[in-house]
Amino acid sequence: MTELPRSPDIWPSIDALWAWLDDNRPLGGDEGLLLRVLKLSEEVGEVAQAVIGATGQNPRKGVTHTWDDVQGELCDVVITALVALRTLTPDTREVFTRHLARVTARSLGPSAGN
Repeated sequence: MTELPRSPDIWPSIDALWAWLDDNRPLGGDEGLLLRVLKLSEEVGEVAQAVIGATGQNPRKGVTHTWDDVQGELCDVVITALVALRTLTPDTREVFTRHLARVTARSLGPSAGN
């Protein structure tokens, strides 16, 4: 059986991005938190725009994006979501890992991932 390569540890990067954003945000408190979460909507919209552009669904614009662009935009959604989660809790890794385990077990069965 071929062993898959280990995934990189993303959490130091998420913490660093969170710290950088936190140090440079113009609004703090509940308003800053709300805006950080709303940033997800903007990023999801960019995914939609890239898909429309990759498929040429806007006849006025034609093909404006590639599927590589879509992949990049999806990555931006994931990063933005993890930074928003980090804004809510310093235990981001544990919260995400527990939730992923629950979703995996619910979807694939309790023995999935073992």
